[in-house]
Amino acid sequence: MSIYVEIRIRGDMDELWRRTQDPDLHERWDLRFSEIVYLPRRDEIEPQRFSYATRIGFGLRIRGEGESEGSRAGSDGERVSALTFWSRDTKSLIVKGSGYWRYVPTPDGIRFLTWYSYRTRFGPLGRLLDAALFRPMMGWATAWSFDRLRLWIEKGIDPAVSGQRAVIHAVARVCIALVFLYHGLIPKLLYHDPTELAMLLATGLPDALGDRALIAIGLGEVAFAGVLLAAWRTRWLLLATAVAMIGALGGVAVSSPGVLGAAFNPVTLNLSVAALAVIGWVAARDLPSAAHCRREPGSEA
Repeated sequence: MSIYVEIRIRGDMDELWRRTQDPDLHERWDLRFSEIVYLPRRDEIEPQRFSYATRIGFGLRIRGEGESEGSRAGSDGERVSALTFWSRDTKSLIVKGSGYWRYVPTPDGIRFLTWYSYRTRFGPLGRLLDAALFRPMMGWATAWSFDRLRLWIEKGIDPAVSGQRAVIHAVARVCIALVFLYHGLIPKLLYHDPTELAMLLATGLPDALGDRALIAIGLGEVAFAGVLLAAWRTRWLLLATAVAMIGALGGVAVSSPGVLGAAFNPVTLNLSVAALAVIGWVAARDLPSAAHCRREPGSEA
């Protein structure tokens, strides 16, 4: 039931160490924490205590504490940092946990990996919630954050910029998918809207095939909405969508020019979807992705 995440980072060991061990830098890229603060200690030989907080929405935070169990550097340049963490906050599913980070030099960079686990509160219900939802979510958040760190080190993309791009891309892609889902399902498949059918027949299609063609197009739009969401990291689909929407607008202008002056007409719809697609395509460049991480340890781990 432990969580394992590994990523390859092409960068300098000292820089990676600094951006993961400095709490101000750590909280910038790690999605799991919104605040990390080192607590004062009387002597350098004492373990480093820290407090952390995670925003969960509606102005609420989950708070906890942790303690560094020490770090070491091997003769081959490998480094290890271990810690324990716990939370007395009753909103937290985590009671106590422990884990470590390893920094393993390779010919092309660094294998950066973590392995950690924890105990939950709330008895059997907490364990069920953890297995079904929380632990998979924590694993994904760890992997996504590791890739955001990689982009920061390898390409100089600030973690805040990565987060903004991810939100912009998600909003654009989901909105486009909803538009295709709605226009395929409601006016075409469920209600067979007369205006939709008239626009289709205006292209020269025989009347006998009109209903079938409308259903086929509706099914295609619903399927495309699913493809847009399933192929989340495929950028070219967004650019293809923008081109297709502009092309479809040109076709409507030739075959059914009368609808261009109607309320909620294809001009506003197609151009808006095309603009969203371009925005999503631009934002999707160099997005962090949990898929770039290894989630199971290999023999070398």
